[in-house]
Amino acid sequence: MVGSRDILLDTGPLVAVLDSADQGHRDCVGLWHELADRCLTTEAVVTEATHLVGRAGPASLPLELLLAARIPVVSLERAGHEHAVRLMRRYAELPMDYADASLIVVADALQLETVFTLDRKGFETYRRGNRSGFIVLPKR
Repeated sequence: MVGSRDILLDTGPLVAVLDSADQGHRDCVGLWHELADRCLTTEAVVTEATHLVGRAGPASLPLELLLAARIPVVSLERAGHEHAVRLMRRYAELPMDYADASLIVVADALQLETVFTLDRKGFETYRRGNRSGFIVLPKR
């Protein structure tokens, strides 16, 4: 199922879809219906999203949404964690968090270039292993 997925899902859109008060809600809900069947994400993103959503409501909502949409949640192996550490050190000045690093590790492993995120600053700065940038959705 991961093989048919070509868009990385970051925390921001996941939280925005669930929170009608979020400034990105409208844009993300519109794109969610178009992109969900092409997305995959990581356990780090799920953890971050459940933490953020849990401040105002049931922490389980992000995971429930991912399960309902059948969005694969990828785990990193040791080499992936080592790659994440290198990335977090490289981009420490932004800073890069573990959720973002995990997405880049998956992007490198699966040769993905598109990310559904509200973190434009980060993902317009980050580079994949082949030194190319990301296509960031939603577009400006």
